[in-house]
Amino acid sequence: MAPAAEEHAPARLTVLSGPSGVGKGTVVAEVRHRYPEVWVSVSATTRRPRPGEVDGVHYHFVSDAEFDRLIAEDGLLEWAEYAGNRYGTPMAPVRERLATGAPALLEIELQGARQVRDRDAGALLVFLAPPSWAELESRLAGRGSEPPAVQERRLAIAQAELDAAGEFDVVVVNDDVTRAADELVGLLTAPSPGSLRSSGAHEQRAAAPPSAEPI
Repeated sequence: MAPAAEEHAPARLTVLSGPSGVGKGTVVAEVRHRYPEVWVSVSATTRRPRPGEVDGVHYHFVSDAEFDRLIAEDGLLEWAEYAGNRYGTPMAPVRERLATGAPALLEIELQGARQVRDRDAGALLVFLAPPSWAELESRLAGRGSEPPAVQERRLAIAQAELDAAGEFDVVVVNDDVTRAADELVGLLTAPSPGSLRSSGAHEQRAAAPPSAEPI
């Protein structure tokens, strides 16, 4: 008689974070395009949609009152305020995905990544770093969707975020979007954190991210 089917062991949660302007969204979009089987959590935010953003695809755009309700009901895995807006990860979809034995990817800010580490010690934290500080400044200045005062605030935050790279398990340098996406997917599908010790991705961790020059 065939053995009874075993329940899936919960998969590991992978968290991608990094400074504003480093290209987190671009790398995740490349992952979605080239690896459609990868499940990416959709965050909730009180920020207004930017041109081309679709509710439920890029973010769940919610009111302040709805965000307050999610916090009160412990419906967020993490949440943080960033540049005057709040962002958070709805908990239920993530837990349901992991319970099936399939990996899940979160793209969140540093504050949120720290909260996930506190709530899920088994999560893999990946820091996306720019090739250089000058490149990061150029990317932020080139956005064109925000006033100068907001860009200056983002630069100050980004400088502090680069200093936090050592808190993460792996550092991936975004010098090429396709390569960075491939490396991220490799981390998602690694069977255990211990397997990173012999991988090229783990070697990236040893390389210090570019130091920020004083603003």
